[in-house]
Parts: sequence; structure tokens; C-alpha cells
Amino acid sequence: MKTQSRQIIIDDTTLRDGEQSAGVAFSLDEKLAIATQLSALGVPELEIGIPAMGAVEREEIRAIAALALPSKLLVWSRMRRDDLQACLGLGVHKVDLSISASDQHIQHKLKQSRQWVLDTINELVREAKQLGFDVCVGMEDASRADVDFLMQMAETAQQAGASRIRFADTVGIMEPFGVFETIKKLRAATDMEIEMHAHDDLGLATANTLAAALAGATHVNTTVNGLGERAGNAALEEVVVGLKQLYGFDTRINLARFPALSGLVANASGDAIGTRKSLIGKNVFSHEAGIHVDGLLKDMNNYQGVDPAIVGRSHQLVLGKHSGTQGVIHAYQQLGISVNRSQAQLLLLQVKQFVTATKRPPSASDLNHFHQNL
Repeated sequence: MKTQSRQIIIDDTTLRDGEQSAGVAFSLDEKLAIATQLSALGVPELEIGIPAMGAVEREEIRAIAALALPSKLLVWSRMRRDDLQACLGLGVHKVDLSISASDQHIQHKLKQSRQWVLDTINELVREAKQLGFDVCVGMEDASRADVDFLMQMAETAQQAGASRIRFADTVGIMEPFGVFETIKKLRAATDMEIEMHAHDDLGLATANTLAAALAGATHVNTTVNGLGERAGNAALEEVVVGLKQLYGFDTRINLARFPALSGLVANASGDAIGTRKSLIGKNVFSHEAGIHVDGLLKDMNNYQGVDPAIVGRSHQLVLGKHSGTQGVIHAYQQLGISVNRSQAQLLLLQVKQFVTATKRPPSASDLNHFHQNL
């Protein structure tokens, strides 16, 4: 791992793209709690809504802004004059003006031309600046766009006064090597901030986000638990830990209290966290296999790639079909019961029979019952 000298800014979009997940609708109280907890972790930027959605959405954006959190607040807008007007008077710092970048979208969604896109960027960014906004130009479907046209978009955005461009892998089709090369070209072509927005349709959102950072992106979008449209977005927890542990990038975010926020978002979204979900799943720091448990008991680093304490978790040693006698001895030690190796072998037989029949690990009560049967 090489320690990087620059900070990567996390722009978390749980309250915008996360809520765009099918079937998800946060209440105002849930939005306020999520924003507060994100900010308390040290997340520097929050994308908090879409003003053009209507009066209720705008009132909720104002309520979040009224919290006066230390995080910078952004809203998302189509690059349209009526959408931009809806962003006024909300107390936010920055607006992401999004417009199609790919010919697929330009021709078949907007029914327009590349020149129309460039003219619209020039016009609307200037208007947004005159209205007092800091502007990010969102390049929708950038992953399917011609890279030379992306550079034209970036040049036009910068000349009009934008401070940032957002590279959106809208349909989640990119892979890390391609992301690295594309962001590297954009980095060489502009001195604006570059933000990566990745979707997880191929399971590569976090990998693509890390590649973008390594190639020169200054900002990255995330969501708590990887919530988001279709397969979701790059997960906040994965990106923060990956940036630090793999590349030494500083995000200044402390995830020690992340489990509470993770649970809040899971409950508010109605989207249960898979037991094997990296870093936050119920079982990702659980160990059953005898060789692993024995190694962990000797030295945690034998089978620890990520310290669970980073995300407010701890290792759990679980008894099951693949356990060994050392795991049994340890489990009973935790209950204040001393067993020798031969006893552990007999208890292990009971454990294996139990988990095969019940499909769950034994509880403390179950273990006491097994011991009484010796």
C-alpha cells in the first residue's frame, strides 16, 4: 500500500440516488436522522434530493439544510431551466446539473444533437452561476459516451463556470481498467474536480470507484449499504475502507459508529442486508471452520484481512459442522466451563448433529445442555 498525499472527497447520495431505489421512500424524520449520522461520521458532502420532484421534496431539503450540518449539501437537477429554478431558496451549496453524454441518450432519449448538449451546458451553467450556485455538470451515461465528446463537455462546462464534472456509469457497464484509462484522460484534459458515480449492475461499483480515485478523480459518490437504483451504487463503507486500506487515500471519515447508520438505512429502505454483505453483513466476521478458528485464536492476523473494529464490528467464533475441538474448548471457556480435548470431541459430535438438524448454530443454552449430557 502506498500512502497517497491527497484526500478523496466522499459525496454521499443515499438521500438522492439511494432513495431512487424501487420501492424506497424515506420519511422526513428518517432523512434528518440519516443526514445527521452521515455528517457525524465525517462525510463531507451530501446529495440530499431532487427539487423538481415537488413542494414536499423541497420542504424536506430545506429541513435538512436547517440542521446546519458541517457537510456541504448538494441537490440533483436535470439541465433544464425549470428544474434549476426549483433549486432556489433551499439553503443548498451546490447543484448537480445532469445532461446526457452518450449518443444513445442524446439521440434516443433527448432527441437532440451533441451540439445541442454543448449549447445547453454553456447556457444553463452560466445561469446557475448567476443565481449563486456552485455547479457540477453531471455527465449521464458517460460510460457509453465518446471520450472525445466527454472532453468537449468538460471544456464547455469549465468555460461556463462549473467547478466539477460527474462521470456517471449510469447503467453499470464499466470495469476498473477502462475506468482508470478514461478518468486518466479526463484528468489530463481538465483541472476541474472530477467525481465518479458508479452503479453495481456487474458487481463492480466499488472497484470502479477505487480505480477512478487512483486515476485522478477528486470526488466519489457512495450510498450507505450500497443502496440505489437496480443493483445499487458504490457502498460508502466499502469505498472508505478500500481507499484507505488498499491505497492509503484519506477520506477523514470514521466508520466506528457505522453499524447504527447501516441499520437505520436498512430499516428505512426496507432493504434487508444480506448476511454475507461485505463489512456489514451479519456473518462476514463470523468463523466456523476449525482451521480458521484455531488460527484466529493463535493470532487474529492469521485470518483477518480487514479489522472489524474499523466498521464498529468484532469477530464472532461460531460452532458448526466444520468446527474443531479448539473452537469447542474456546466456546465453553466463554461460558466459564472448562473442558478437556476428549470432552470437546464428544461435544463436537453433539454440535454437528444439532446444526445438521436445526440449520443454526447452538446457543449458550444449547451448549449447556450438551455439556450436561456428557
